[in-house]
Amino acid sequence: MQPPDDNDGGDAAQPPPDGYLIHAGYAFDGDGSCISAARHHATAFLDRTRAAHHLAVSDRARDLTVLVVSELVTNVLKYAPGPVLMELRATAETVDVVVRDSDPTLPTPKTADPGRVGQHGMEIVKAVTEALFIEQETVGKRITARIALTDTLSPA
Repeated sequence: MQPPDDNDGGDAAQPPPDGYLIHAGYAFDGDGSCISAARHHATAFLDRTRAAHHLAVSDRARDLTVLVVSELVTNVLKYAPGPVLMELRATAETVDVVVRDSDPTLPTPKTADPGRVGQHGMEIVKAVTEALFIEQETVGKRITARIALTDTLSPA
């Protein structure tokens, strides 16, 4: 897989889904370099979101988005055969990280266990997101993690 260039906007030819200001889609072949490429795309997407729509994107939101992308894509590489599909979508308040893979097994965040080595990815994702949706699809599953663009926490 070639590393992405800074101007790679993903699938920008399609209009954003209803309710979203901007979105981009990416397909990765599932090799080890796709984690780094996915993080790069997430950072570039947030930069485009900020510039194109004059939205506030906090440093915390940027860091959390990159962390969530890294954890979700890493999980796909560890547990699902085949390609990784990632979509990023932004509203004025949030960014959604959507990752699809070919394994129909739904992940379940484990209870906190400081003695456990590894397998904390879904715990981390659940802890840092506003919402987490895990859904089976016809082939595989879709995980959507929603992150606030600003540091103001929601009342929920």
